[in-house]
Amino acid sequence: MVDRRRAIGVALVVASSAAYAAGPLFAKGSYQAGLDWLSVLAWRFLIGAVLSWAWVLAIPTHRAALRAMSRRRVLPALALGAFFVGNAATYYAALETVDASLAALLLYIYPVLVALLSIRFGARLVGARPWVALALAVAGAALALGGIPSGAVPPVAGLALAVASPIVYSVYIVLTARFAGERRGRLPGHAAPPEGVPGELSAAGATASVEPLGQPAQVPGERGAPAAPVAALMLSGTCAVVLALAVVAGRPILPAAVPAAAWPGLLGIGIVTTALAVQAFYAGTARIGAAQAALVSTMEPIWTITLATAFLGESLTPVQLVGGGLVIGAVLIAQTTPGTAAPLVREE
Repeated sequence: MVDRRRAIGVALVVASSAAYAAGPLFAKGSYQAGLDWLSVLAWRFLIGAVLSWAWVLAIPTHRAALRAMSRRRVLPALALGAFFVGNAATYYAALETVDASLAALLLYIYPVLVALLSIRFGARLVGARPWVALALAVAGAALALGGIPSGAVPPVAGLALAVASPIVYSVYIVLTARFAGERRGRLPGHAAPPEGVPGELSAAGATASVEPLGQPAQVPGERGAPAAPVAALMLSGTCAVVLALAVVAGRPILPAAVPAAAWPGLLGIGIVTTALAVQAFYAGTARIGAAQAALVSTMEPIWTITLATAFLGESLTPVQLVGGGLVIGAVLIAQTTPGTAAPLVREE
């Protein structure tokens, strides 16, 4: 008999992965209309923040959770949102010169990097599997880069940004997990384990504070409170920094200054890739758990490659496809290693 709740959860995570994967396509559409990455991000996070706050204010439990939040929770959430600009900026700046399919493959080494960072800053890892995952991820990324046809090599700066993005993202995830209460060898909200008993990183616990627009998730340290207020605050921090950068750089942020041809991409990345994708992901996570959602979401780069091939005319070489397979295999190993269910933060 089919578990209806689980089936719905899987379907929601699959749909979310496809929505996230469409982000580069929406961005490139706006780039072709004359906007740059900073303008696109300014509108993306403005739309996302507005919709996030609308969701918070529309639900009584979310409003109550917001009122109950202390300043020691509000300020770190805003700061984490500001820090997230580093990931979003490197990824979408890279997309100006790097194919969406290649950028997605390189970004997706972040779960492996998070698992390794957890050795020092999070719960302890078990066995050699994380190191195998790292080796596969590095080999896969090398093949993905080395397999670029000689006549289509993007600028070095674009490739450097594409490589920097997962590194920044991994640090961001570790910081959000610590905000949730995770410490080395200890889960969020749990006492330290007995000496000699390795702590195990619970994905459900580690992600409680960083689930944007999630319905049943919890605010860190405040059991039973939805995480939507935390997400709204994080998005507000991101939005504030990006808007400030756009104003200083003289980018078009007023509606009248935005080319008409850019609006479909801006609305798509703000509504589909930011608001709806996040909501679907965490509604699915609530039904199947964060660890299983992580495994299902491994198909995100596959969605990106498929969409980029269908709508942008991009294609990976056979060598790059092998590299992509190694990256995805590395993610699966990292996610299924005991004690390494990497925290999931879906705002990229």
